[in-house]
Amino acid sequence: MLQKTNFHTHTLYCDGKNTPEEMVQAAIEKKFVSLGFSSHSYTAYDTGYCMAKEDIPKYQNEIRALQKKYQNQIQIFCGVEQDFYAESGIEGFDYVIGSVHAIAKDGNCYTIDASKAQTNQLVTQEFDGDFLKLAECYFETVAHVVEQTDADIIGHFDLITKFYENAAWLEDKRYRFAAWAAMEHLLQFDKPFEINTGAIYRGFRTEAYPAVWLLKALQKQGGKVLLSSDSHDTHSLGYGFETILSMIQEIGFQSMCIWTENGMKEVDISNKKVFL
Repeated sequence: MLQKTNFHTHTLYCDGKNTPEEMVQAAIEKKFVSLGFSSHSYTAYDTGYCMAKEDIPKYQNEIRALQKKYQNQIQIFCGVEQDFYAESGIEGFDYVIGSVHAIAKDGNCYTIDASKAQTNQLVTQEFDGDFLKLAECYFETVAHVVEQTDADIIGHFDLITKFYENAAWLEDKRYRFAAWAAMEHLLQFDKPFEINTGAIYRGFRTEAYPAVWLLKALQKQGGKVLLSSDSHDTHSLGYGFETILSMIQEIGFQSMCIWTENGMKEVDISNKKVFL
């Protein structure tokens, strides 16, 4: 059986709903062996969801204190979800999730995952009403997220689909080419793509990020994956893990990645059916 881990975890330091210690206690109760925190880096284009610059040292100190307090019960890591347009560094963190939450156009940054209404407005005002133009811009940015953020993990690769799971434009060749081109570029860095169940838990999608067709393409090219619940509250920790495990086994993945005190490690999943 597989041991439960989660490396994409948010708290009250950014847009989460619980304190770090509450998240740790929930993870212990759910029999997790390790928990990685990943508060959002500071972004000037949107300060409503991220850590304040002055809170970053406080965040790091609190997570380090929890590491010591709970060292005999669970392994804790202090990571960061580093936005492509972050204006804070990655010093002092155990690992980095590289993510794109916004795109830049004409010198301005526009958030793409805040609300459907806001994204629709963005498409109308900046992309001539063409969702595919937005998607192309988004994936051109995502393609360079490892280089930009020095990421250890590629976060929610196709976040652009958050509000549009059944949109007709997702079947368009332009969308598929843009997504695949970004994935192909990222494969050279040998970093795991996060399989993220957060949007399922929050009711935005029925599939995890990345979509199944992308996971199939990733598996054929020998890409790596890492499972996360992108948790913003205690209840979501480990959400949907059993279902996703079965799905990626059916696709053909033989292993998945976890973060350890010695860095990234691949664990065999070929004969594992359930989590402890």
